[in-house]
Amino acid sequence: MSLVSLLRGACGPWPQVRAAQQDYVQRTDALIGREAAQLRLLLELGGPRVCPVAGVRRGVLFTESVTGPSLAQLLLDQPQDSATLLAGIFGELRELHHPAAVERLASAGAIGERSIAATFQRKFNGLSGPTYVQRLGADRCAADDREEVVEALRQVVVRLHRLRGRVLPQPHRRVLVYGDLKPEHVLFPDGVDQPPVFIDPGLLLAQTTVGVAKLISRTVLTPAASRPGMETGKQVVHGIGVFAAGRMKGLSVKACRAWLRDGLVLWLMDSVNILTTYLPAPAELPLPAQGTALVGRAVALARMLDRISADLTTAGGPGAVRDGALDYAQAVAA
Repeated sequence: MSLVSLLRGACGPWPQVRAAQQDYVQRTDALIGREAAQLRLLLELGGPRVCPVAGVRRGVLFTESVTGPSLAQLLLDQPQDSATLLAGIFGELRELHHPAAVERLASAGAIGERSIAATFQRKFNGLSGPTYVQRLGADRCAADDREEVVEALRQVVVRLHRLRGRVLPQPHRRVLVYGDLKPEHVLFPDGVDQPPVFIDPGLLLAQTTVGVAKLISRTVLTPAASRPGMETGKQVVHGIGVFAAGRMKGLSVKACRAWLRDGLVLWLMDSVNILTTYLPAPAELPLPAQGTALVGRAVALARMLDRISADLTTAGGPGAVRDGALDYAQAVAA
């Protein structure tokens, strides 16, 4: 559960929260224990390269320090190389997609909490979902901005619920996916021409589209938060388009359409998940720099999500929707 939800009282008063925390960290299936086991497994597999585990104590995971620029920084510093950087990062994960890797990680060791669709469903399910959306930005947005953001995201959530059943990956097609794949979690301690180090794996069983969608979603949010200028935004988004096209090489026309449709929906779900984690934060809770920046861009981001989701439900083919989505993303990134 997010800290925002906890502070909003979703788990009851603070003494009850503390008691639940103490019980949770003692469990053998606690998330931190699974995360440590996954890092050790990846070290045994020999790829992708990850930070070694130093130890686990009282529900806290310690790893060895990793230095060097992150993928997020490189995308802004070298936007002309975005396509190569993204493709290279995804290529580093190829060992995870082999059946042998799936067999090594028992289902109990997977971190389904990192699932895009499961997170979306948890946030926006049942009677609590509309209430959650209605409270977005209460402490963070100006009144006029908040009204637009809430209405846009309400429509986006409704559309994604309608699309969800038709596009989510099927269980028999699942592989190991790096569940927390985002630019801040990939570091280059030995230079860009050497293998990067990944942190916070969150491995789960899913379709590779899930990893692609999360990487694209978080890559769009990187310039959206930093606002590096029109040319940099244009180059980063162009790189995203080239990277996505490369993932479809060799697929049939029908498979390409399905891949695009799945990827677009998962991209939108992930971006909604992220934005709606920051927006309801109490005013007293300090947000990370990127979170504060994204809240400041909430109107532009909500409009982007609204337009792409509307196109998905009304436009013709997913190819046209993809082209429009990249245009919207470029406008926000610039």
